[in-house]
Amino acid sequence: MAKTAIITGGSRGIGRALSLKLGELGYNVVINYRSDSSKAKSHELAAEIEKEYHVETLVVKADVSKYEECEKLVAAAVERFGDQIDALVNNAGITNNCNWVDIKREAYEQVIATNLMSFLHMSHLVLPYMVNHSDKEHQCIICNTSSVGGMTGVINQADYCAAKAGVIGLTRALALELAPKGIRVNALAPGMIMTDMLRGVNQDELKALAATIPQGYIGDVSDIAGAMEYIFTAPYLTGQVISPNGGFVLQ
Repeated sequence: MAKTAIITGGSRGIGRALSLKLGELGYNVVINYRSDSSKAKSHELAAEIEKEYHVETLVVKADVSKYEECEKLVAAAVERFGDQIDALVNNAGITNNCNWVDIKREAYEQVIATNLMSFLHMSHLVLPYMVNHSDKEHQCIICNTSSVGGMTGVINQADYCAAKAGVIGLTRALALELAPKGIRVNALAPGMIMTDMLRGVNQDELKALAATIPQGYIGDVSDIAGAMEYIFTAPYLTGQVISPNGGFVLQ
């Protein structure tokens, strides 16, 4: 029976690279997106995954910051692929980049809802479909995208860092709780990665940013996908935070 994975925020940037990696690893991929602007990219990505890796895909629009939208996402996955969900990649995320004096309550509440609460919602809803068929021979996997911001803090991103630190705590607690059931839970904590957020930065600023990284360059989304592949293929790994960051943070 084919394996099935759900990924939230799976259509762009790091999420896109992770979706492709799931297909490469042989999973049917349920790609979640939120905004109408991501619809076309999501369907193009789904077609690429199916053509390249000969698996099936499903594209589902849902605002995973809301529990009822998460319910719809999981229900759509189960309707299409059956009640065996083998992997969940919690990747949805937004940021404000605003100082704490000026930030509006609605703005930081949305960051917390998207970057942390959605991980709680999705884990809560998917676990019943994992528990009944996972064991040491057939491990199910939860992979949560955190950030170096959750490890070190970042100026003008207090809400984002709080959420990402919460993701690390969630990862470790669930790993302890679920290990006896054959479910592994780990986190990715990317450092500075070349995504749409950085492509608008001028070359001088990019060079200055790269100079703060011991390896001397800004990472690529493929670096994060490679780290996720390790998480998926290392059966003795759980409760860990894997941080591809070029040496920017040394644990």
